[in-house]
Amino acid sequence: MRVLLALTALFVAVLGKETFEGHQVLRIVAKDEGQLSLIKALEDMSEFELDFWRGVTDVSTPVDIRVPFHSLQSVKIHLEGQDIEYSVMIEDLQAMLDKEQEEMVSAARRPEPRNSDSFDFANYHPINEIYAFQDMLVAENPNLVSKIVIGQSYQGRDLNVLKFSTGGTNRPAIWIDTGIHSREWVTQASGTWFAKKIVTEYGRDPALTAILNKMDIFLEIVTNPDGYYYTHNSNRMWRKTRKPNSGSNCVGVDPNRNWDAGFGGPGASGNPCTETYRGPRAHSESEVKSIVDFVKSHRNFKAFISIHSYSQMLLYPYGYTRTPVKDQAELHSLAKKAITDLASLYGTRYRYGSIINTIYQASGGTIDWTYNQGIKYSYTFELRDTGRYGFVLPANQIIPTAKETWLALMAIMDHTFKNPY
Repeated sequence: MRVLLALTALFVAVLGKETFEGHQVLRIVAKDEGQLSLIKALEDMSEFELDFWRGVTDVSTPVDIRVPFHSLQSVKIHLEGQDIEYSVMIEDLQAMLDKEQEEMVSAARRPEPRNSDSFDFANYHPINEIYAFQDMLVAENPNLVSKIVIGQSYQGRDLNVLKFSTGGTNRPAIWIDTGIHSREWVTQASGTWFAKKIVTEYGRDPALTAILNKMDIFLEIVTNPDGYYYTHNSNRMWRKTRKPNSGSNCVGVDPNRNWDAGFGGPGASGNPCTETYRGPRAHSESEVKSIVDFVKSHRNFKAFISIHSYSQMLLYPYGYTRTPVKDQAELHSLAKKAITDLASLYGTRYRYGSIINTIYQASGGTIDWTYNQGIKYSYTFELRDTGRYGFVLPANQIIPTAKETWLALMAIMDHTFKNPY
C-alpha cells in the first residue's frame, strides 16, 4: 500500500509541476570590471526571467544563470554583442529533472523502511518521509534524541529540530541547519545522514562522544518546509518561503536575507519577485523568527552552522560589511582545517573565507546575525558541486557529500568543544 501511495503521489506531482524544457544554465565569465557590471545589470532585466544560480562576485568567479527557453536567443545575442564569454553548463534542465524524478519513482517502489537503519540515505525524499525518519530515530534512541517543535511554517508545517543530548539542562550547544533554501536538496539529504551518523557514532567515536557528553547538538533538517514541499510538488527550482507578499503577485521571501544583520542593505532585494527578496522587515518569516526566538531563549549556543549548496565553500561572517569580525584569524584558521579534513576523503576542494570576500556581499544573512549574538563559531557551508549539476546534484553524490562534510563538521564541533570561551 505504501508503494502504491508513493507512486500515486509522485505521478500526481509530475502532472502538476512547472516544466523547464529547453531551459539552459549558462556559465558566464567576465574579462574585466566593465563586463562584470554588464552581467550584474542582467539581474534588472525582468523580461528575460533569469534565475541566478551563482551570482555576481568578482572577475575571477564565473556566474551561473538559468535562462528560460524563450529568452535563450535574446540573452546569447546580448552577451555576444558585449563580447562576454559564456558556455552552456546544462543543455536542457528538464532532461536532468526527468532523470531525477525517475530515480525517485524507482526508489519509491522499495519497501517502506522498518527502522532508521533501512532508510535509503542514497536517494532524495519528500518531506513526509524525512519527518517519518526523524520520528523513527527518536523512537529508537530515546536516551539520546528528542524532537522539539520550535514553531510552524507559514502553511502550518511543524519546524522540527532534533536534539542530541546525554542529559543536563541548558548545556553549551551546537546548532546545524540544512535546507533553508528549499531547492538545495543535497543539504536536507545530508542532514538526514548526519542525524543517523550522530546516533551511530556516539559511544564509538571518541571525539563525538566527548562532545555529546558535555554539549548538546541541535539539528533542523527541513528549515524551509513549505518551500521544500513546493519543490517536490510544483516547482523544483523554488528557493524562497511560500508566504504571500502584500501588494504583489509574487510569493516568498529569501530566508537567508531576512535576518536582522544589516537588513535591507546591499546584496538583498526589495523586489518581491526576485530570488533574494529580503521581506518586509527583519524576521518577518516564521521559519526565521522561530530560530531567532529559540537561540535567544537558549542563550548558550557556541557554534551555529548553516548548510547550503552549491559552490564548495566554507564561509564565516560578515556578508553585509567589509569590516572584519574580531575573531577572523581564529575563524579563518579553523575553516582551513575543516576544508583540509573534508578534502582528505575524496579530494574535494573548497574555497574559504568571509562571505563578502569569498562569494558576494549579502545583507540579512543567518550567520552574520548569530555571530552578532555572540556565537563565535558561525559558519555557512556551500556543498557540492561547482556547477556541473548545480542544484540538481545526482543522488549518487548524496552519501559522498555527507561523508566528506561530516569531517569538516567534526573539525568545527571539536574545536568548539575544546574552546568553549
